[in-house]
Amino acid sequence: MGDRKYNDLIGEILEAAGEKDNYNGKGKGKPLPKSYMEKDLLQNFMEKAKDAGFLPPWLKLQKEISSLIHSAEDEENIKAINEKIKKYNTLCPPSLQKMPINFQELDKAKNTW
Repeated sequence: MGDRKYNDLIGEILEAAGEKDNYNGKGKGKPLPKSYMEKDLLQNFMEKAKDAGFLPPWLKLQKEISSLIHSAEDEENIKAINEKIKKYNTLCPPSLQKMPINFQELDKAKNTW
């Protein structure tokens, strides 16, 4: 290890774990794409997750809420939907949080969701 021109801590860890040979995957030694540096860590993760077919729980819930709103018929349905909206608001990014709905403005909610 002392004869190297630089410290390769990750390489040393992989080598010690017997994984150095498994680190020769696609893209090894290539610079990161410019778009990678323009986004934050969450944006990059979400892009990679989306490409892999991952759907965040809040998006699944958003689709479920939308479906429930379009089939809502009474105040009991609205109450159940608002419970799901509360859960949605705890899972989604703050900028995407939504207000509870009411039966009188159901058509407006259908457009919002």
